[in-house]
Amino acid sequence: MINITIDETNISVEEGTTLLEVAKLLGFTIPTLCHMDGLSSYGACRLCVVQIGEESNAKLVSSCTYPAMEGLKIKTNSSRVNRARRMILELLLASCPQSKVIQDLALEYNVNQHCFKQEYEDCILCGLCVRICEEQMMAKAIGFRGRGEERSIGTPFDIKSDVCRFCGGCMYVCPACQISGTYMELEKGVFGS
Repeated sequence: MINITIDETNISVEEGTTLLEVAKLLGFTIPTLCHMDGLSSYGACRLCVVQIGEESNAKLVSSCTYPAMEGLKIKTNSSRVNRARRMILELLLASCPQSKVIQDLALEYNVNQHCFKQEYEDCILCGLCVRICEEQMMAKAIGFRGRGEERSIGTPFDIKSDVCRFCGGCMYVCPACQISGTYMELEKGVFGS
């Protein structure tokens, strides 16, 4: 067991426990879009940032991927953490304004406008759909493709997947998805032709 302090609360946890898991155990709310219990941690959305360390040595880390370490001091709700979350939400609102999940989080953090170029993307590249397809459905029907600005999610070679079972898990977990999720839409090839 290792000892850490999270928001002035001392706790002993097992080595390998993530900071997000510790926060949940103590009842602290940390927002996240790319984390789901039962799936591997990915750290893509960065909404789960927390502050570790003190004063000039303090830094922000993603709580879903950062392991608890002996003597670590964590703040889940500092002004620095909240500023970072608001900036991330502004970016998410700029890229995916139609997402109800993102809208609700933005409202919670009093983000009602942004100063970024407005996009209307249908994906925030959180990776939940890829991980649920691979880790829970054991299909690997979709995955990441491309790099940088060209990065997207889809089927290999953009052809209809022969391993997709049309379970709809990818749409169920997606925080940005606006697809109604019927079998016929899947059959037409949401992720491929």
